[in-house]
Amino acid sequence: MFSRGLRRVLGLVATLFAASFVIFAAVYAAPGDPATFLAGGRDKLTPERLASVRAQYHLDEPFVVQYGRWLWDCLHLDLGRSFKYSDQVADLITARLPTTLELVAYSTVLFVVLGVGAGILAAVRRTTWVDSAVVGTTTLAASVPSFVAAIALVSLFGVKLGWFPVTGTGEGFAGTLHHLTLPALSLALGALAVISRVTRQSMADADAADHVEAARASGLPEALVIRRHVLRNALGPIVTMCGLVMAGMLAGTVVVETAFGLSGIGSLLVNAINTHDFPVAQAVLLLMVTGYVVVTTLVDLVHPLLDPRLKEARAA
Repeated sequence: MFSRGLRRVLGLVATLFAASFVIFAAVYAAPGDPATFLAGGRDKLTPERLASVRAQYHLDEPFVVQYGRWLWDCLHLDLGRSFKYSDQVADLITARLPTTLELVAYSTVLFVVLGVGAGILAAVRRTTWVDSAVVGTTTLAASVPSFVAAIALVSLFGVKLGWFPVTGTGEGFAGTLHHLTLPALSLALGALAVISRVTRQSMADADAADHVEAARASGLPEALVIRRHVLRNALGPIVTMCGLVMAGMLAGTVVVETAFGLSGIGSLLVNAINTHDFPVAQAVLLLMVTGYVVVTTLVDLVHPLLDPRLKEARAA
């Protein structure tokens, strides 16, 4: 178990190193010259001013040297200074990150509770209309993009019915839940559909096992058979998919935050790209990739603990 964990950690470090290089290279190759923006625009641009700005921000150095300097600073938690706001990038991210984490956490609770519940219901009632209704509803939910869902939810529950606010994050626990309900729901709809179908299929596969038939033949109550023998053996794929979906949400809040006017890292990334604020864009992208890789690695490490058969196979 220790050696497996060590391999995963080394793989995580290698993945982050490769991702950091790709992020820096992509931003480096993006159209537009950051020196022009830092010099105050083309109207105030002179060759002397441009050379001074390039030297000040080390933009006149080779690409490899710039990447090495940036990576070394990131390892020391120095993400640089924003071109637009003239503040430390770490301070900007720290101020906006809680909003994104709250939104992702709320969305995760929604798609786990509703998605797994719907999948279990469909798996238990496979021969009835309930299964068809769940499959049809989740298929429709999966086909609706998050920005379309956001517009529809704002129009119905925010404008027409007035049940929920459509902007801001609110104050306090209750206020935050109230303000983030519509954004979290629009972000969770597609994930809910995926989780429900994975749950349904995993439980159907587990239900076909011989030991489940033996448990039913021995006279155990159906609820106990479902809980102890079917759901327990189906937890591996369900937890894995929930972790992957949650990790993907860390990088998928851009549209929802923009639609609902939330000050999270998604909207910060959009503004940084629009204004050529390269240090902010690099830091936010690196943070998103790091969150995704860390969550998926943790899910991979936890997976053997959920499946006794896999644990015994590895031991053998």
